[in-house]
Amino acid sequence: MKNPFTPITGLLLAGSFLLLSGNMALAAKDAGHGKDYRTFHASGKIDYGHIKDSYTADLSMYLAGNQFMVMEELIRNFQKSHPEIGSIFVETIPPGQILKGQLLKQGSIEGKKIAMNPDLYASVNLGHLKKLKGKGRMDDYMIYIHNKLALMVAKGNPKDIKGPEDLGRDDLVQSHPNPLTEGIFKFYGSKMLRDLGLYEKVTGNAQCKGCWAIPGKTWFTQRHHRETPQRIEEGKADVGIVWTTEISHAKATGRNVDGVAIPSPYNQQDRVGYAIGPLRDGRNPENARAFLEYLASADAQRIYAKYGFVPATAEELRLKPIP
Repeated sequence: MKNPFTPITGLLLAGSFLLLSGNMALAAKDAGHGKDYRTFHASGKIDYGHIKDSYTADLSMYLAGNQFMVMEELIRNFQKSHPEIGSIFVETIPPGQILKGQLLKQGSIEGKKIAMNPDLYASVNLGHLKKLKGKGRMDDYMIYIHNKLALMVAKGNPKDIKGPEDLGRDDLVQSHPNPLTEGIFKFYGSKMLRDLGLYEKVTGNAQCKGCWAIPGKTWFTQRHHRETPQRIEEGKADVGIVWTTEISHAKATGRNVDGVAIPSPYNQQDRVGYAIGPLRDGRNPENARAFLEYLASADAQRIYAKYGFVPATAEELRLKPIP
């Protein structure tokens, strides 16, 4: 099996997250950012934005953001067999932001400090976990799911986009994850474009976020690729690189978008693996181990597959030392 990971380096968000205002605040809400921080209670209650719970929850997890759509069903199913774990704090934002801005230095969300020692951390790149190993904060990991790239388009595909080669067309307005803080583009989408010989044409070699990479043609998102469906629905973009799971979720929730498959190897399906591991300084090691055991279960793998993820193999689901 090919190594699904690429070393991570580069610019990432550090320190704090700023409050959005005006139209940007509305855009963030529409993009689902308001559900990036959730506390699941055994009673069935869900609290949103209770950052202080990162310090007190019975299980605290900081996970790659593109799993946001799975979390409610996944956590609820886990809590059925573990009612003693009364509260679970889950953060779902780009993992590079978590590593640099929250695990390696004190971070804050809208002015509220967030704990630097979650029980579990997951990323789409093993390099992040290796960094924590080098800091003496993580020893073991496992691969628990896979994903692949796809193109999101407006419902009915009015521009008749047939595949990734069409990103070279001059009549398309594009919305892609930014290359500074979003691994989906920095390590996967950008490679696809380079393999297609389209990187410079699509991006103009720009390195920015919340900006026009090429004025009027290619927009880079501010924080998360969940902003792309909103831009497509508003008629501000025709197409965007996303995870295939985001298309499945958007269509299931009635969004006015469709998807165009990207064939292998351009979809990066042999490279995209989700790695998770317990932090040595986490407050709840037993609960973390219980959740890792659950992730390896048929129930958890079935739930992820329901949302379009590719299940991991039995060998990948075995907890092992970080190389």
